[in-house]
Amino acid sequence: MDFVAALDLETALDAKAEHPEAELLAGGTDLMVEVNLAHHRPHGVISVRRCSELLELDEHRIGAAVTWARLERGTHRALAQLARTIGSPQIRAAGTLGGNVATASPAGDGLPWIAAMNGGIEVASRDRGGRLIPWDEFFVGVKETTLAPDEIITAIVVPDDAPSVQEFAKVGVRNAMVIATVSCVVARGEDGFRVALGSVAPTPIRATSAETMLNGAASMDESVLAEFARIVSDEVRPITDHRSTEAYRRHASGVLARRLVERCLAA
Repeated sequence: MDFVAALDLETALDAKAEHPEAELLAGGTDLMVEVNLAHHRPHGVISVRRCSELLELDEHRIGAAVTWARLERGTHRALAQLARTIGSPQIRAAGTLGGNVATASPAGDGLPWIAAMNGGIEVASRDRGGRLIPWDEFFVGVKETTLAPDEIITAIVVPDDAPSVQEFAKVGVRNAMVIATVSCVVARGEDGFRVALGSVAPTPIRATSAETMLNGAASMDESVLAEFARIVSDEVRPITDHRSTEAYRRHASGVLARRLVERCLAA
């Protein structure tokens, strides 16, 4: 097999079952970079960009082939915010949240949002049917997931209790078309604040100690917010690489998280 253009999920699952080594292609904004740089040569390609089931979009279920361009006009505030920061208009018209999830890069902008929502990754295979994997069980390392070779990501599922008050921000080496040095989503719901970060650990993470501290505070004065930022900085597990240092990532994590808490309080 060289190439299959699947127009429905059944065709895609059949092709993936017969050729589990084949690469899935939706927008191609990650895969084609590796191909063009000669870092990767697929044994086969299954195009899923026109699979009708993967293009479905509502408040609680985002099909894996839904593009960033559609999401930047969506109802989830932080998801729309982050979608607008991704690449150029051409990239946003092609790239998908499902591709972001499948690549599982620590810098994937959509991943902290899924973590903040306590979202799940819906996957399917021809022989075993579908399953829903919690986000913290799906992402297991740098570009590593628990997706089986014959499975396809079909959707990102957003729970009913996902907070409607939510904010996103990231920092990078420039203002546009940049891979995040640190990204952060803060959401405020009935269970209190949720804080998720990207580019500061092998996988997206929740700053659970900082959440507990903030949600137990009697007030949101300067001392509480300063301590919250300090705890966030302590919780992240960044590295030094060509984009930033560990020390800067720690500092930026606390600053971004505090700013987003203040935005949520003002909403």
